[in-house]
Amino acid sequence: MSQTDTDAVRAVVRERYATVAKGGEAPIGRGEPQEEKPEESAQGSCCAPTCCGGGASPSLKVGYTAEELAQVPDGADLGLGCGNPQAIASLTEGETVLDLGAGAGFDAFLAARAVGPQGRVIGVDMTAEMVAKARANAVKAGFDHVEFRLGEIEHLPVADASVDIIMSNCVINLSPDKQRVFDEAFRVLKPGGRLAISDVVARKALPEAIVKSVEALAGCVAGAAPIDDIKAMLTASGFGNVQINVDEESRTFIRDWLPGSGAENYVVSAIIQATKEA
Repeated sequence: MSQTDTDAVRAVVRERYATVAKGGEAPIGRGEPQEEKPEESAQGSCCAPTCCGGGASPSLKVGYTAEELAQVPDGADLGLGCGNPQAIASLTEGETVLDLGAGAGFDAFLAARAVGPQGRVIGVDMTAEMVAKARANAVKAGFDHVEFRLGEIEHLPVADASVDIIMSNCVINLSPDKQRVFDEAFRVLKPGGRLAISDVVARKALPEAIVKSVEALAGCVAGAAPIDDIKAMLTASGFGNVQINVDEESRTFIRDWLPGSGAENYVVSAIIQATKEA
């Protein structure tokens, strides 16, 4: 992919998610336009069809519990995940966590509760509107050991060997340079550090119509990489103990992202784990 194409992909993704952050329409296929209201609940700003109009948050469908949803500030849960990396992160008190593509801070705030006041959570997002929303949520809820930084996940504004665990939820598929993302992740992890990622992966080659669709790209479908490619990239970055476990049941909610496209026949949600050897 040329630099021009890479920049174009980032521009599309940034524009769509900036709109989400401001309370407008979600990435195509993941909800209907909604006007954000003062003191609106997290469910009121979600971006999947299942919760528009007052239904339950789509985060419940991808593995979060009602208890977890109740632990984050209103407006932090935008319903944009495809799984629950918290479930396999095994966070402990005092750890430093990095959230790639932190959005409005949903996973970062849950991680902050797990690592406690002696721990630290850093969220990175390339969309200024998302960073502003996350920072406002942190202030509103009194999270003083969480910070949000503006930056690209291919060029992390994070020091070498400074974090214990990296989490991400349905974001790396949006990157036009996934190898660089994994290289950066390896750089900033401490020896013995680990990845706990939920993302969309390709089970078989996507049709050309989906690959070339801007809507499918922003909707977390067209950018899905094959499982073997992800394993190869992680290994090339230096990671060991690479595990990718797919969730076949995720086809149910992926079907709603791009109705009628058949995307659920090609991509599936997966949990990706790896470690940086000590």
